[in-house]
Amino acid sequence: MELKVVPLEIPSGCNIIVGHAHFIKTVEDLYEVMATSSPHVKFGLAFCEASGPCLIRFEGNDAELTEVAVRNARQLSAGHAFVILLREGYPINVLNAIKACQEVCTIHCATANPVQVILVETEQGRGILGVVDGFASKGVEGEEEKAKRKELLRAIRYKL
Repeated sequence: MELKVVPLEIPSGCNIIVGHAHFIKTVEDLYEVMATSSPHVKFGLAFCEASGPCLIRFEGNDAELTEVAVRNARQLSAGHAFVILLREGYPINVLNAIKACQEVCTIHCATANPVQVILVETEQGRGILGVVDGFASKGVEGEEEKAKRKELLRAIRYKL
């Protein structure tokens, strides 16, 4: 077995969701989740089929994001992994619906941070062991940082 670190591509102004599912129907069901979440969200998604022809299945409403999702899935080449890139929306707006999708087993990350996926490769194929989402902690927030956090959440209307 061999461990690999695969950095994922995230276009400017986008978020990425990486997960694991279990059936070819996943790509169409995730498309429906994304398309019905907001009339404004732009997205592309790709799914690594794990049996039969083992193709990367894809959908989306934005050509650039769909192309990048396919490139990321190709880099992963891990059975039943999926990648969703979104713009003009946030993971918080779609995560519950994605998690409720019957085929979805795991969400590895949902972020705008740089992401590295830790893969294991065996003679059978590849699997995702985990992700590195962003950077290491630099300290603990103080009162000033806490006030800024609360101010930001109210400015973007996620808190009253």
